[in-house]
Amino acid sequence: MKQFKFLMPLAVGVSMTALLFSCNSGEEKKADEPAKDTTAVKAPEPAAPVKPDNIMIVIHKVANFAKWVAGYEAHDSMRLAYGLHSRMLSRGTKDSNMVMVVVKMDDAAKAKEFAALPSLKDAMKKGGVIGAPTISYIDMQMLDTTANGTSRVLITHKVKDWDAWKKVFDADKPNRMAAGLTDRALGHSVGDNHSVTIALVISDMKKADDFSKSPELKKKMEDGGVEGPPTFFYYTVVKKY
Repeated sequence: MKQFKFLMPLAVGVSMTALLFSCNSGEEKKADEPAKDTTAVKAPEPAAPVKPDNIMIVIHKVANFAKWVAGYEAHDSMRLAYGLHSRMLSRGTKDSNMVMVVVKMDDAAKAKEFAALPSLKDAMKKGGVIGAPTISYIDMQMLDTTANGTSRVLITHKVKDWDAWKKVFDADKPNRMAAGLTDRALGHSVGDNHSVTIALVISDMKKADDFSKSPELKKKMEDGGVEGPPTFFYYTVVKKY
């Protein structure tokens, strides 16, 4: 009994020590744990859309396509000297001797300087170009490179107000798609957003032709503030550079 009484304080002391050690161990473990980061993760901002390169479009008739294209490609270094880079070559759908050339331009002023060169006029004459070419300098606003069909139409017209017209144009996209037309490119003349140029890829020529003459399209153009009749140039892409 005396031995039991003697052991009681010892047992209690051991128990308390074990309890204290256990508690301290837990606190030390918690202290060792890394603190949770409660900072909210900010979602990355969407990348700004990349503006397409500005382009120069030249449309003219040739006497012989094979002869003309050989001369055109032989003068590539001359174009490069003025910051012009060949991008696409097309032929008219209704008249294959109608040619459309699209070049990327580094600077519109340099491109206009190139177009006025007497040597260019001489080269075009030797290449069999018939009549004066139609030249446009386009400030590109949209380019969808996934629309890759080679059968296309280039539409040009004047508008009263770019923003008002584009709102109507964008809203009418489902009707264009239903007519077999996919938006490929959109822009306006450099320094003049009242002169609009549109390129559409054609998947169904009959539907596209009917749509271009439809009263629905005429009404949409009126709603968008289109001034005067638009021009339609149907073409087929024959080469990309």
